[in-house]
Amino acid sequence: MSVVVPRNFKLLEELEASEKGTGDMSISMGLVDPDDIFLTEWNASILGPGVSPFDGQLYELRVTCGDDYPQRPPVVRFVTRINLTCVDQRTGMVTSELPAIANWNRSMSIESVLVAIKNLMTSPQNRRLPQPAEGSRF
Repeated sequence: MSVVVPRNFKLLEELEASEKGTGDMSISMGLVDPDDIFLTEWNASILGPGVSPFDGQLYELRVTCGDDYPQRPPVVRFVTRINLTCVDQRTGMVTSELPAIANWNRSMSIESVLVAIKNLMTSPQNRRLPQPAEGSRF
């Protein structure tokens, strides 16, 4: 029988790891409100990967971890406009076309979703998509 880590403990671990700078250095994340004891609303950013149309651009995202996190994936929305196959072009919401959302399990993390998005930026189908003007927002 495995131990189920409570929601806030898992989120505190994720916050601590982000603040210490462990993990992927092209990704950052933190709480929107440092006094949010429920650890619900997060700001995140992804630095576009080299050798891609996104190279050197900083993309801002909002992440919401609902009461059912980590049983269910976080809700992720781009603030910075981007054209990816897994992003709704009307709202900026990351859809279940992203494998990390579609195949979510509780051992995954906010960072694992953000890394999956960054990796998708280098896929052939996304490299060919026209991109909005730098700095535009949803």
